[in-house]
Amino acid sequence: MTPEPGHAIGQLPLVPDELLKAHFVHEKFDTRFRACARLLQAFWRERQGLPVGSYQGRDGRKRKVGSLLNTTAAASGRNFLDPAVAHLARREVIYQEAGALIDRQRLYSNLLSSMPLAFNLFAPLRFDLALAGKVMRAIAPSIDIAAVRHVWFEHSPGRRAADFTGDRTAFDVAIIYQRSDGANGMIGIEVKYSESLTEPAPTELNARYNDLAPSSGLFKEPMHSALRVNPLQQLFREHLLAQAAMMRGDWAETHFMLLAPRHNVNVQQGAAFYSRFLASPGVGQTSFLNVELEQFVEALGWAGAKDDAYALFDRYLNWGIVIEAVEACLRDKIEDWNIAPPPPAPLSLIGKAA
Repeated sequence: MTPEPGHAIGQLPLVPDELLKAHFVHEKFDTRFRACARLLQAFWRERQGLPVGSYQGRDGRKRKVGSLLNTTAAASGRNFLDPAVAHLARREVIYQEAGALIDRQRLYSNLLSSMPLAFNLFAPLRFDLALAGKVMRAIAPSIDIAAVRHVWFEHSPGRRAADFTGDRTAFDVAIIYQRSDGANGMIGIEVKYSESLTEPAPTELNARYNDLAPSSGLFKEPMHSALRVNPLQQLFREHLLAQAAMMRGDWAETHFMLLAPRHNVNVQQGAAFYSRFLASPGVGQTSFLNVELEQFVEALGWAGAKDDAYALFDRYLNWGIVIEAVEACLRDKIEDWNIAPPPPAPLSLIGKAA
C-alpha cells in the first residue's frame, strides 16, 4: 500500500535502480528492506559529510559503496554516533572475551552492519545503568527488573564449553539484572538490522544440540530439522545458550531477546515462524522475546535520553527520507515526458453537444 500523509508507513518501497546507483548503493542481491536501509545509511553518511568507502571484489577490482566509510573515517570512529561510543567500542575490541568473533572491518567501516548498531543502541545503557533499567523495563515489562547491573557486548557464558552449546555461539549484548527479590538474571540479545536470517550458517550443528534441545523443554518438537537450518538456526542456538546458562545455575532466570526493525519482513517472519516451534515456557525455562527496534528507540526517548533516541531514529529508522527520495524520482520520470499541449479542437466540433 502506498504511504498516506499522517499515517504510519505500512511497507517500504522498491527503490528505483537509478536512485540506488546515484548514491552507490545498487546491490543486485539486496532484499527490499536491505536496499532501503543501505540507501538510508548512504543518506546519513552524506549528511555527515563523510567520504564514501570502497569494496574490493574477488577479481581485485574496487568499487564505491555508499554504505561504507573510507579508511580514514572508519579509523576515526565515525561509524558510531559520538566519540564516547567509539571509545567504548575500541575498548571492547581490545578486551574482548577469549574466542569472541569481532569483525573489525564490519564494526568500523560498514554503516549497514548490526554490529556497530549494537554499540550505538546499548552504549547509553552501559554509561547509565539507571537509564538501562528504565529502558529494559519498558521493552520487557514481563520481566522483574529491579536494577540493571551490567551491559556486556559479544558475550557468551561459555564458548565451546561442553555444558553449554560446545561452539562459539554468543549474544550481541547481554543485560545482567537484579530482580526485586535480590536474585540475578540475564537477557541475551541478538541485534539485527538489514540481515535476513539467511546469512552463512554452520554446515552442521554439533551433537550437543541434540542433547540440549530435548532436555531444555523449550520446543514442541526439539528434533525438528527446521530448527537447525536457516532462518531458524541462529535463534535456536542462542535460545539454547541462554537456557544452558540457567540450567547450570549461572542465573536465577534467563531470557532471549531478538531486536530488529519492524519493517525487516524477513526477520519478523522468521521470528514468527520460530515462535510456532516453542512450547509454553514454564519455571526454569528461557523465554523468547521479539522486540521491534522502534520500541527500543521510543523507550530510550521516554526514559529521558531524547538526544540519543533521535540520533538513532535519524540514522536507522528515518524511512520518510527514503520515501521522499523515491517520490522525487517518480516525479522526475513524469517531467521527462515533456508533453506538448493538445491541439485546438476543429471549428466544426466547437459548440456541438457531446
